[in-house]
Amino acid sequence: MPVYNDGATVEKAIQSILSQTHENFELLLVDDGSGEETSGLLQKIESRDSRVRLFHREHSGIVGALNYGLNRARGQLIARMDADDWSWPERLELQCGLLGERPDIGLASSMVEFGGNRRSQAGYAAYVDWTNQLLSPEQIALNRFVESPIAHPTVMFRRELAAQYGGYREGDFPEDYELWLRWMDRGVQMAKVPEVLLRWNDPTDRLSRTDSRYSFQAFYEIKAKWLAEWLARHNPCHPDVVIWGAGRTTRKRAALLEKYGVQITAWVDIDPNKIGHKVGGCPVLSPEELPEPGSAFVVGYVGRRGAREEIRSDLEKRGYRFGQNALSAA
Repeated sequence: MPVYNDGATVEKAIQSILSQTHENFELLLVDDGSGEETSGLLQKIESRDSRVRLFHREHSGIVGALNYGLNRARGQLIARMDADDWSWPERLELQCGLLGERPDIGLASSMVEFGGNRRSQAGYAAYVDWTNQLLSPEQIALNRFVESPIAHPTVMFRRELAAQYGGYREGDFPEDYELWLRWMDRGVQMAKVPEVLLRWNDPTDRLSRTDSRYSFQAFYEIKAKWLAEWLARHNPCHPDVVIWGAGRTTRKRAALLEKYGVQITAWVDIDPNKIGHKVGGCPVLSPEELPEPGSAFVVGYVGRRGAREEIRSDLEKRGYRFGQNALSAA
């Protein structure tokens, strides 16, 4: 658990871990240069429970703190926790159980409870609801280019994965999403305990709201990189793709693929004002004009929820199979 001046919330977060039904663990608190008040509180907590190991370091940011703790952990399973969230008492027990029963799974996550205001933070609440639908390795893998399919503070993973494929990386991208994409690209399977095991709070000052590494553009850029990597290996028509969605936002996102060698050969749209025209030299087709499944790979690039599901249903009715000759992105 990295901690940086989280005095108002960290004690409750820590208590939720120390109250776990699974008791055989160590809790590494990485104090990333907090002020005296938070540092003093952490020292008091450490003195009360032998399972707590406290490390103080100069402030360097979330990635440095995460890797610092990862390198000092002694267990074979690594669980993440944030200093402003709250874990259900059964969290560690159920995630250990999943990894113990499924040696093919490298990372276990869970469903989450949205800890914010669903009216004023409707977008984030809808995102949480979406992630809670993705439970199996297949669901997580097939939707990973839409949005990050896993809440970072819910994960427990096998320590060996960091040794094999690397830990968290510094860069102009969200460190957790980059890790999921990189590990899944290497074949790591991820699944969720089908229960809510963490309250995921959404304070206004959280990094994902204030740091440019978590901007929409940063997400689009990192998705395009790893989607292009995936297409290079799995697209039977590579480097050609057909993009479903010809609106300005979709075109802007999909164009990021081109710098990685992906070639857009056509667009698909239901807007009669776009159909029959060309965008960037490529024709805009109606769904009825889609090529046969064996002759094209279609990426559904419409980000709007609801429309995305309709596009998938339409493509499957036409014989396309997601993961084989079609995929969702955003």
